[in-house]
Amino acid sequence: MLAPQKQYVQWLENKNGNETLHQALWLSESNHAPPARIVLVDDKTTADEAYRLACEGTSLLWRGDFHNARQLLQALNRRIERTNERSERRKIKKAANQSAKSNKNLDKSLELSKSIPNLFHQQRQLQAQRARILSRLLLELDANYVSQLRRAPDMSAACMAAFGQINDSCVLSFRDLQGALGAAQWREKGVPIDGLDLSIFPHYGVFAPTRHEYVQLLLEAPLPDTCDVAYDIGTGTGLLAIILAQRGVKQVIATDLNPRALTCASENFTRLELANVQLQQADLYPTDAPLANLIVCNPPWLPAKPSSPLEYAVYDANSKMLRGFLQGAKTHLVEHGEVWLILSDLAEHLQLRTREELLGWFADSGLKVKYRLDTKPKHGRSQDKSDPLFATRSSEVTSLWCLEPAQSLITDN
Repeated sequence: MLAPQKQYVQWLENKNGNETLHQALWLSESNHAPPARIVLVDDKTTADEAYRLACEGTSLLWRGDFHNARQLLQALNRRIERTNERSERRKIKKAANQSAKSNKNLDKSLELSKSIPNLFHQQRQLQAQRARILSRLLLELDANYVSQLRRAPDMSAACMAAFGQINDSCVLSFRDLQGALGAAQWREKGVPIDGLDLSIFPHYGVFAPTRHEYVQLLLEAPLPDTCDVAYDIGTGTGLLAIILAQRGVKQVIATDLNPRALTCASENFTRLELANVQLQQADLYPTDAPLANLIVCNPPWLPAKPSSPLEYAVYDANSKMLRGFLQGAKTHLVEHGEVWLILSDLAEHLQLRTREELLGWFADSGLKVKYRLDTKPKHGRSQDKSDPLFATRSSEVTSLWCLEPAQSLITDN
């Protein structure tokens, strides 16, 4: 989310031989600090020059045609890809030379196994570097998000929905603006959900359910014999709560800490006229609520540090949310209640977490496995053989873990 305190950015602009200091509100969805160095660029600026400046840490305030700014961003992205490809070829050549000089009988599978976590972290570093470079192309918008650029579309409604009302001129990255415009389209058209005769309408800053192979698992899993109350922890767009409500659960309580998610879920519930779903802003479990017959959660799947607030739905540093969810589950369940945990095993294939660790967290939380339902993802990255992590992604399995309280053993003295 945007930084709570207002920050401003300054730059010099030369008009008719007079240099004037300009200032505007700084907007950054990733909470980046205001840029220290800004130069003005326009349609005459070459992509090579812009790339050099961006790599040096200089931000580029666009003064040309709006659509040409989008083309420049694409050109910068192509140069980043070429640079990364050259770097990757050098690494492969170096690794091949080292392998040729090493013991010929070295276990290649062990060597590959050791490299998987490194590949994952290298990919994340490249993604972060790409984001930093691309985010240096900036746009200035007047009050109410009006652009003075040639051929600029009307962006007021999309920006208002994403960033809120502001009465000052502002500067933001073109990438953040694209994100707001894309989110506005999703919010208008919706995301159709496989297996359900409905669409979900994501908001900006709320993780969109573009991967929904787990929906069928939620439809197939048998509800507990008595299921009057269910919790959806970390509801996001509200998809899991909607499935539970449509399956006949009398009272569904959905929680989230992100105000954007609560607004998004509320609108989705209202669209579907779901009167039996309640929302609470809470860090995990609701307060002043009846104990649940069923608790569902689809936490972030990868135990790594998010690089921006937009990654909170994907990365969970040290599995903090997952472990907190498991530790609190038993005390919020009725007797014979169930926990449905939606979780991918990609973290295990990436060697970021072991199956033994996960099972240990179940046991430490007083839970045991009742059954597990599995499905294979079909998203694009699991089919992309050019991905260095294709072997791990193609092996991924998404599971619904049905957990129940473990019975304490009582012995007579």
